[in-house]
Amino acid sequence: MNPATLATRAIPYAGLRLDRGGDRRGDPEWVAGLKADPAALVRPMWRDECLVRDGTPVVLPAPGVAEDLVLLGLDGETPHFATDLSGLSREEALARAGADATADVRSLFAGLPPAEAAAFAFARGLLRWHRYQGYCGRCGSPAECRHAGHLRVCTNPDCGQLLFPRIEPAVITLVESARTPRRCLLARHRASKLGGYSLLAGFVEVGESLEDAVRREIHEEAGISLTRVDYVGSQPWPFPAGLMVGFRAVTEEETITVDGSEIAEGRWFTREELREYADTTQRLGRADSIDRIMLTEWLAGK
Repeated sequence: MNPATLATRAIPYAGLRLDRGGDRRGDPEWVAGLKADPAALVRPMWRDECLVRDGTPVVLPAPGVAEDLVLLGLDGETPHFATDLSGLSREEALARAGADATADVRSLFAGLPPAEAAAFAFARGLLRWHRYQGYCGRCGSPAECRHAGHLRVCTNPDCGQLLFPRIEPAVITLVESARTPRRCLLARHRASKLGGYSLLAGFVEVGESLEDAVRREIHEEAGISLTRVDYVGSQPWPFPAGLMVGFRAVTEEETITVDGSEIAEGRWFTREELREYADTTQRLGRADSIDRIMLTEWLAGK
């Protein structure tokens, strides 16, 4: 498999083509001009969920929205913002947005254009960060929103800590046996709500490279050492703040020893077995996750 293969594919929630204005959003006058633009649009959210009308997420004209706006970026000349209505009751938020329901963007993914899914996922992650970063983690003082919503600053003059949105990187790995017939390693995770088999994954720890995290996670969860680790692609996963980094790995070992805590069972699948499993269960990773793309590519022999 060419390590660049997945990087060139349409990965869910990735490829958002908005100009985020990183070189200008620190200018309050420029941001105010964007908010006043009659063409500006805003995506309202309520407690991490989209506000929906007739099954479609609501997008409103920004000049008519009184709440604080966070800049997502510009699509050509059109400014795009997000706003958080979480301070309202559900009924109040629905009325304010002219919506009839709320829904997680992941449940709406299949019916959304890729750019819309990416924009709402971006809005979700950024707005959630603001709700949880109201205070400075260094001194406990209130933190003010700056740079059109991409920075918060501690209001304590003796501190002045700059607080940026954080992401939590995680690795997800397709482990393949070195011997023929080629097989891939899947696991049943105890915490999985969907059940079934999926790729092994885990968070990156302090002081680790991504590749080191792959080797550690696979050894901890399946008792297997790897002979090769290749990067294949990454995916924004703002649920709430993840970045999924996909790898393909090879091992000479075939004996699986699961950790018994996170992993309930590990199993090797040939392509024929995995295809049969997918056909029988209709499960091959989440529809909006990079693991489905990685498994589909592997099934295709790429």
